[in-house]
Amino acid sequence: MTELVDHPETDQLLPMPKDWQRALAVVAHPDDLEYGCAAAIAVWTDGGRDVSYLLASRGEAGIDTLAPAECAPLREREQRASAAVVGVSTVEFLDHRDGVIEYGTALRRDIAAAIRRHRPELVITLNHRDTWGGTAWNTPDHRAVGRATLDAAADAGNRWIFPELITDQGLEPWNGVRWVAVAGSTDPTHAVDATDGLERSVQSLLEHRTYIDVLTDEDPEAYCRSFLVGAAEAAGTRFGGKPAVTFEVFGR
Repeated sequence: MTELVDHPETDQLLPMPKDWQRALAVVAHPDDLEYGCAAAIAVWTDGGRDVSYLLASRGEAGIDTLAPAECAPLREREQRASAAVVGVSTVEFLDHRDGVIEYGTALRRDIAAAIRRHRPELVITLNHRDTWGGTAWNTPDHRAVGRATLDAAADAGNRWIFPELITDQGLEPWNGVRWVAVAGSTDPTHAVDATDGLERSVQSLLEHRTYIDVLTDEDPEAYCRSFLVGAAEAAGTRFGGKPAVTFEVFGR
């Protein structure tokens, strides 16, 4: 990875790169992308770009009142419906166990295999750091998947790392990943104008209705709108006053 210039909080964010056609978004759970960057994804698919989703788990440990065997298929259905709202039709699940996803070679291999299958120029993931801005502890699943994704972007291009992907699955190396963009980072460098995708991001998050109903006592639509619009408007103060979705971008 090559390092990009750090931007203090007072600096304006750079526009996201636009010279790409395919993206793969890799996160731990259903709803991670909807809380993180669905408005940007809606803008990208509107522009004719192809975005696919890869989820490490099915979110089966996310609802206390539902046993995992019952919860997993429900959250999978909600995730597929949510993705469709923002123009994403390909949603894959790796079946790592929700809540105990482990960083390591098995996870890196699975993500590298997906990168070789989808051949993206842009890979998206969620905050991989220990905290959210130093004030709230991040979950181990987010940390594990985010770090593994950053590593797998390089693994995917090296034929001598996970050679079994070639011999067993016929997946030749893909060295075409140009950027990994981390959504939800407290150290963003870039942003996307979310104006045209913001309303669909609200509707996309609302598709996770079962999860949201147990998460908050607020009206679900008011909750989703307040969270997403508030975050986009706050980010817009560093992006020309336009509602924005932010990313920390690592170039390769």
